Amino acid sequence: MLDKSDALFGVHAQALGLWQRRAEVISSNLANADTPGFLARDLDFRKAMAAATGAAEGTSLPMTATEPGHIGGNPAVALADAGKLAYRAETQPTMDGNTVDTQVEQAQFAANAIHYQASLSFINGQIHTMRLAITGSSS
Repeated sequence: MLDKSDALFGVHAQALGLWQRRAEVISSNLANADTPGFLARDLDFRKAMAAATGAAEGTSLPMTATEPGHIGGNPAVALADAGKLAYRAETQPTMDGNTVDTQVEQAQFAANAIHYQASLSFINGQIHTMRLAITGSSS
C-alpha cells in the first residue's frame, strides 16, 4: 500500500507519536506526585518535532551534510537528542524534594490531549477524503 505516510498525513503522523510519548511522561509525573525526591520530567515537543521532520528550529536553514557522520546532518542523531527528557522547572518547593505540581501537570495533560485529538482528527479527515476519492461516496 503506502510505504510513506508523510505524503498523505503530513507531520501529523509524527506529531501523534510525540503527543503520545509526552502523555506517557506527564502520566508518570502524576503517578509519582507523592514520591519523595521525584523530579518532574517533560518532552520538548518543538525540539522533538523539528528533529523528527528534519526542520531546523527558528528561521535558519538546515545544514547540508555530505557524509552521514557530519554534525547536524544526520536526522536520526538529532531525533535521539530531541527525545531526551528535560526536567521541569520547580514551581513550588517541597520538603521531600518532589518537583511535581499536580495542578500544572493536569493542565499540561489536558492541553496535550487536545493536541493529540487535533492530530488524530486531521488524520481521520485525510482517511475520509481518500475513501471518498476512491469510492465516490461518503459512506
